[in-house]
Amino acid sequence: MADLKLSKLPDRTPVKLAISVAPELMAALTDYAAIYEQTYGTEEAVADLVPAMLQSFLQGDRGFVRARSGRKSS
Repeated sequence: MADLKLSKLPDRTPVKLAISVAPELMAALTDYAAIYEQTYGTEEAVADLVPAMLQSFLQGDRGFVRARSGRKSS
């Protein structure tokens, strides 16, 4: 087998997740999508923005990142 610098890619199969949110949160998400469009000139659906928002939130939570890396090395 070849010794490649790039390791095998992880599973990238999307997982569908259905959630319910409060009306106030939906209004805020809709406002965010509108401001996103004004900022970048590209219209994106709330459902397309939420995964990126969640990923950004999780990556920015230092306590979570630290705790998660501790769990993986155990």
